[in-house]
Amino acid sequence: MNFGFNEHQTAIRDSVARFSADVLMPGYRRREREGCIERSLIEQMGGMGLLGGELPEAFGGSGLDCVTAGIIIEEISRGDFNVGYIPLLAALNGQIIAQHAAPELAREWLGEITAGRKVVCIALTEPSGGSDAANLRLKAEHNGDGYILNGEKTSISMADQADVAVVFARTGTQESRANGISAFLVPMDSPGISTTRFDDAGQRCIGRGSIFFDNVRVPASHRLGEEGQGFKQVMQGFDYSRALIGLQCLATAQQSLDETWQWLTERDAFGQKLSAFQGLTHPLAEYQTYVQAARLQCYYALWLKDSGQRHNAEAAMNKWWGPKLAFDVVKQCMLAHGHTGWGEDLPFSQRMRDVLGLQIGDGTAQIMKNIIARECIPR
Repeated sequence: MNFGFNEHQTAIRDSVARFSADVLMPGYRRREREGCIERSLIEQMGGMGLLGGELPEAFGGSGLDCVTAGIIIEEISRGDFNVGYIPLLAALNGQIIAQHAAPELAREWLGEITAGRKVVCIALTEPSGGSDAANLRLKAEHNGDGYILNGEKTSISMADQADVAVVFARTGTQESRANGISAFLVPMDSPGISTTRFDDAGQRCIGRGSIFFDNVRVPASHRLGEEGQGFKQVMQGFDYSRALIGLQCLATAQQSLDETWQWLTERDAFGQKLSAFQGLTHPLAEYQTYVQAARLQCYYALWLKDSGQRHNAEAAMNKWWGPKLAFDVVKQCMLAHGHTGWGEDLPFSQRMRDVLGLQIGDGTAQIMKNIIARECIPR
C-alpha cells in the first residue's frame, strides 16, 4: 500500500500549485464580483493540459489516470474554488462524450474542450426533478433524421457561459422513468435555446441558471449512446465527479487551515502569540484530522476507479462529507481570525458561500446516504 504520489504526479502537482498561487488566487474575489471566468484563463489552463487530461490522446487528453486528475483539481481549487469547476466539468462531461459519442463528434468537441476554447456544461436538473433526477420532462421527439427538444433545464452551472451542453431528455414515456432518458450533445448557439441566470449567494463567477429549449433541433448523430441509456451514463459519471467535488471542497478547507495556522503565529494577544492558546489550536487540530481523512477517502475512490473496481459508496461518501466538512472548516478559520475574518478583505466569507452550494448541487447529503446504505445493506 502506497499513500504517496509518484514522481510524475508530484511534478504535475507542483506545477499546478505554482499556477494556482500565482495566477488563480489573486483573482479569486475579482472573478466573483465580475460574475464570469475569463476565457483567456480557461485557454491558458487548456494549454497547460489541465482540462480533460484523463481523456484519451485521440480526443485531446493526455491519458492520465483519475488520481492525477484529482491532483489537478485539488491544486486549482486551492487558489480558486470556482475555477476548479472548469476541469471538473471537462472531466465529467468529457468521459460521457468520449465513451458514448460517435468518434468524429467526440474528436470535434473534445479537442476544443481540452484546449480550453470551448466550455461544456451538464444539463440534467429540471423544475420537476432535482434529487428525483429520473423525473425528467424535457421531451426529445423523433423528427426525420433527428430530434426536437422542448422543455426547461434549471439550476445548471455555467448555463449562460457554456458553448455546448450534455442534455438529458425524455425519449420514452413518463412512466418509463430512468429507462426512457437519452443523452444529447447540444451546441448552446442552436436556434431555440435561451438562458437565464439566478442571483445566488456564492459561485457567482460560475453562474447557475435555466436553459429553455423551444423546438430545438438536434441531429441523431448528436445522441450519446443508445436511446434510453442516458440516465445510466450520467449516474456512472457522477461516481467519478463526486470524488473530484470532494477534493475541490477540501482544497478550499486546507487552504483556509494553512492561512489560519500561519495567522496564529503572527497575531499577539495577552502577551503571547495566538498559537499558544489551545482554545484556538484544538478546534483547528480536529479539523486538520478530518480534512486529511476525507482527502484520503477521495483519493481512495479515484484509485478504485483507476483499478476498475466498484466505488459507488465511496464516491457518495466524498460528496456528502467533503462539502459539509469544508464549510465547517472555513467557518472555524473565519472565527479564529476574529473581526478581520468577518470582513471581505479576507476570503473566508466568500469561501463559505461557495462551498455551501455543493451541499445541494450534484447530489444532496440525503441522497448520498441513501446510496451508501444501499451498498452496505446485505442483499
